[in-house]
Amino acid sequence: MFPRGREIVLGVAGSISAYKSCELLRHLQDQGFLITVVPTRASLKFVGVATWEALSHRAVADDLWNNVQEVPHVALGKKADVVVIAPATADLIARIAQGRADDLLTNIVLTATCPIIIVPAMHTEMWLNEATKQNVKTLRSRGFIVIDPEVGKLTGEDVGAGRYPKSKVIVQATQDALKSKADYLGKKVLISAGGTRESIDPVRYIGNRSSGKQGYALAYAAAKRGAEVTLIAANADLADIEGVKIIHVETAKQMQEVLVREFEDTDMVIMSAAVADVRPENPVSEKISKGGLKEIKVLPNDDILKALSTKKKNQVLVGFAAQTGSDGLNQAKDKLRAKGLDLLYFNDVTKTKIFGSDETEGILLDSNGGERKISRISKVTLADKILDLALHKLS
Repeated sequence: MFPRGREIVLGVAGSISAYKSCELLRHLQDQGFLITVVPTRASLKFVGVATWEALSHRAVADDLWNNVQEVPHVALGKKADVVVIAPATADLIARIAQGRADDLLTNIVLTATCPIIIVPAMHTEMWLNEATKQNVKTLRSRGFIVIDPEVGKLTGEDVGAGRYPKSKVIVQATQDALKSKADYLGKKVLISAGGTRESIDPVRYIGNRSSGKQGYALAYAAAKRGAEVTLIAANADLADIEGVKIIHVETAKQMQEVLVREFEDTDMVIMSAAVADVRPENPVSEKISKGGLKEIKVLPNDDILKALSTKKKNQVLVGFAAQTGSDGLNQAKDKLRAKGLDLLYFNDVTKTKIFGSDETEGILLDSNGGERKISRISKVTLADKILDLALHKLS
């Protein structure tokens, strides 16, 4: 459901400075980006497929005719949040300016609707040639971001304009193009999602209607903003998120064990999972007959959030409350105070469809007494709103 955000297609052209893009790739990864390398055939004479795959941890896409059933020239362009072509040779710049599509990389350029950043690297004479200057002007007029090369030592004894820029310049241009910062970089975020199930017998269980979509949306958004995310998923039938550590559990006890184990080494806990309040006192290993289901004795499960709040040092705690009835908001406020939470998101599940939906609405409560009404929005959008406030609390 949620592809990991901050996706980059890193195009690499046939310049001797292609080796510098290995360092660039590392710096982009440090900012939380996931990278698919698309080298031109000529560039592979300088840096090979094995190097790119080892560094990116992904298969290299270098041929328009590989995996044709996946339509890579369209799929990669659509998936990318930004395309960075570094280095870009005079030849590649000319082909892009002409709108040509004679290899995988130029096909991706034509299909991508995201920002495209061009990083020229070539000899000074080529950079200053009128044809190259006109091609760069054309690309900029079409909305491409073209970073001017640096002045310095080039191949051989040459010195002048045309040198591959420093990685930090390219990374900053990438961040600026996305209008998003990795403001959670270096932060560890622990998120629970889904609904726990407490076994009655091998067929039946005590559970709830939580789909896990909100927790997965939070994990997606936090990872996109650079966080190191651990997602504890209880019975959520959703695809794993690339780059997020996911621990699958079933019961409240299993979830509690993981949360307690991970809690000390985390900066923030977002408890979006719906945890069963009770569990059967005597679950059995064989199916109970219909006539034997007259009574099920239950025991209360531990209050996980309250237990975590007693161990809290500098961590930020965020909770959720799905309530019904006219007193639901007051009950949510009581929960915020009683469990020592920094933020709590409340929704009235009698008024609108929340469980299983991709959208939500409710009220975001702050431990300082603030209330923010959330009109109908996507769960991914809500995730970013929660993360904005939670980061402020963390600061």
